[in-house]
Amino acid sequence: MLYQEFYKTWFKQACFTSNQVYAWRPGFDKNNLGRWVKKGLLLRLRNGYYTFPEYLEESNFAIYSANRIYKPSYISLHTALAFHGLIPESIVQITSVTTLKTANFQNQFGAFTYKTIKPQCFFGYDHLSFLKERSLLMAKPEKALLDLLYLYTFYQTEDDLKELRLDEDVLHEIVKSDLLLFYVSKFNNKALEKRLKILIKTYNL
Repeated sequence: MLYQEFYKTWFKQACFTSNQVYAWRPGFDKNNLGRWVKKGLLLRLRNGYYTFPEYLEESNFAIYSANRIYKPSYISLHTALAFHGLIPESIVQITSVTTLKTANFQNQFGAFTYKTIKPQCFFGYDHLSFLKERSLLMAKPEKALLDLLYLYTFYQTEDDLKELRLDEDVLHEIVKSDLLLFYVSKFNNKALEKRLKILIKTYNL
């Protein structure tokens, strides 16, 4: 098969799997994928997941692909907090939550970390538009904060929470206290409720 035909068919998919390719063409030579990766015509995101090098220049492709290469998952924790402007520092890892086991991946788009939450806690995210025809899953700011407190239990005191260096102007502008309280009730976790109360007190929410 000529690469040009493959490119024309799959480029708009942005992120695709080898299984999708085999379903498209049952006789497809799987060695083509490896050869095209070696030539730099394809990028391997993880085993069985691919994209094209042009997407290295596409803003937010990394967080879009994070949803795709390990699912169900949505962007949360520090990456979501940075996306919403709640924390100042740039994020080295792309952080997500999932109902699957904890996982880590590395590719040319960066480092990807997935933390496990219970299925009952898999909520509180938006579908944000990406490349017009697609969307990526991003935690609402309230859910990103709760996921952080739920998964990182060492945030126990006001001093601990001050270390997050949350932007208080942004925090008071976009975070809804009533939504925080509604979301935390769905976790059914008393320790988390206690940590949230300390957060609310620390940042006068």
